[in-house]
Amino acid sequence: MIKLLSHLSYVEITSPDVEASVKFYEEHVGLTVVDRIDGSVYLRCWGDYYAYSLVVSPGPQPSLVTMAWRTSSPEALEEAAARVEAAGVQGEWIEDLHAIGRAYRFTGPWGHSMTLHWNVTRHQAPGHVASIYPDRPEKRSKVAGAPRQLDHVTIATSDVDAFAQWYNDVLGFRIMARTVLDEAPISIFSVLTTNEKSHDLGVVLDGSTAAGRVNHYAFWVDTYEELLIAADTLMENGVPIEYGPSIHGIGEQTFLYYREPSTLRIELNTGGYRNYVPDWQPNTWKPSLGSNNFYRNGAMPMSMTESFPPADGPSATEEGVPDEIKEALFNPYAVQGRG
Repeated sequence: MIKLLSHLSYVEITSPDVEASVKFYEEHVGLTVVDRIDGSVYLRCWGDYYAYSLVVSPGPQPSLVTMAWRTSSPEALEEAAARVEAAGVQGEWIEDLHAIGRAYRFTGPWGHSMTLHWNVTRHQAPGHVASIYPDRPEKRSKVAGAPRQLDHVTIATSDVDAFAQWYNDVLGFRIMARTVLDEAPISIFSVLTTNEKSHDLGVVLDGSTAAGRVNHYAFWVDTYEELLIAADTLMENGVPIEYGPSIHGIGEQTFLYYREPSTLRIELNTGGYRNYVPDWQPNTWKPSLGSNNFYRNGAMPMSMTESFPPADGPSATEEGVPDEIKEALFNPYAVQGRG
């Protein structure tokens, strides 16, 4: 298969209060508003090369509208659309997507919308924010800990391994790693990538009956120190930290999770490794090996299982899962001493 996709270009989300969310992104995250069209607000990080990387649209609950991926060429866009339809999924061509133009949008087997495109509008900073460095699309943000660019999106699905395999087979996402519970053969997490990063698409287990849900999306900051400054600044300004800062075992990125006003989860990332191996064979991790927490010394909070929009009934990992499996997932360090 030719290389079809190059990277994640933007995510579109919904918020029941668009203006509250946008104000948060401007004041606490450090993004900039670039357009307002038909109730949707387009924002960008200071280091994004394209016109925007986040769209906030009105909706009754926080949710993912679509995740967009730039292809590797115009020919790759045509090929990707053909492969999706050959796999039994019918998408549609959009001829005039804002600042992108022609794009192909489809809903995958587990209900997630994906938008594929080649054309982009590259960001041209006005004089007062133009960088003195030629490769920077804009001056660094004055907001402490503001991210350079969009990093990844993590969705929720009822079958982690099948989701990963479909996107690997059809669109060429590389499967980089997976997590299986210590105490049962239940696959709860997988990471995929379109490039050399450890992942730009994450997949978490969703035991609800809802389709197309998202767990979080992430921005990238340049350094560990910037991530700590972001955590400090958020806390000082009344924004609680949900989880972190710490380091993931899978990917080895330093992470920090918090929520925006709609309750949608945001992650900040930095560090981690690059993997250029074309025939990489994904390893299987277990929680006790530190898949989520590199240091194996802290449990992930139960709130991290919440995905969006909220589903009726038990959450993803509560439905039909025995108590000992819950313990293995949310306090994996409890299993380390067991024979």
